[in-house]
Amino acid sequence: MSNSSDNVLTHKWTEYQKIARNGLWNNNQALVALLGLCPLLAVTNNTVNGIGLGLATMAVLIVSNVLVSLIRDHVSDEVRIPVFIAIIASAVTVIDLLMEAYLHTLHGILGIFIPLIVTNCAILGRAEAYASKNSVDKSLIDAFFMGLGFALVLIVLGALREIIGNGTLFDQMDLMFGDSAKTLTIHLWEDYHPVLLAILPPGAFIGLGLLVALKNAIEQRKAAKAQNVLGVQVSVNPLRAPE
Repeated sequence: MSNSSDNVLTHKWTEYQKIARNGLWNNNQALVALLGLCPLLAVTNNTVNGIGLGLATMAVLIVSNVLVSLIRDHVSDEVRIPVFIAIIASAVTVIDLLMEAYLHTLHGILGIFIPLIVTNCAILGRAEAYASKNSVDKSLIDAFFMGLGFALVLIVLGALREIIGNGTLFDQMDLMFGDSAKTLTIHLWEDYHPVLLAILPPGAFIGLGLLVALKNAIEQRKAAKAQNVLGVQVSVNPLRAPE
């Protein structure tokens, strides 16, 4: 009985790890699927915007995935898409109102891109492709790591553009974390001449392209290394020809 229970836990843990890797790296919604690019490119001109939009998207993804998984056996195929969209829209409305109440200035900066989370293909895609076919625990893990992977790209891209475009890092963090966060601002260079292109829309495209290229380069290097290891193993242990 104990061995059977341990095997079940090990199997679940392995599945959770696979889901986490897919969300953070293998199937990252921003770098691989290239979904949700409109808000990603529009508002990530600094770090705090990336954090705000990333966490909002992550929260909507978690709520929608869990609810879709809970009702998946009670919704017919003919109406599932409208139902999923209604769930996502409801979650976005709640998040939008909470941000307007508690993060009013940041909410004003992010503007229309908070309500536009409803149209984010990544969220509807996970609801349709994963949450509607899997248990609540797997859907929750999937939503968390898919959202985290998307948020990390937003934050890294925002930080990159802020550094190049303003010469600062973590500027205006007080918009999200209160006045005490003003001390987090880092001025990287004293006599820095900002590169305006970095905080304009072309800079967003260039920055995202660099991140995608970096991920692809890492993947190619890993594949080449694995191929080399396989070649060494074959040369050390060649198949013996039949006599």
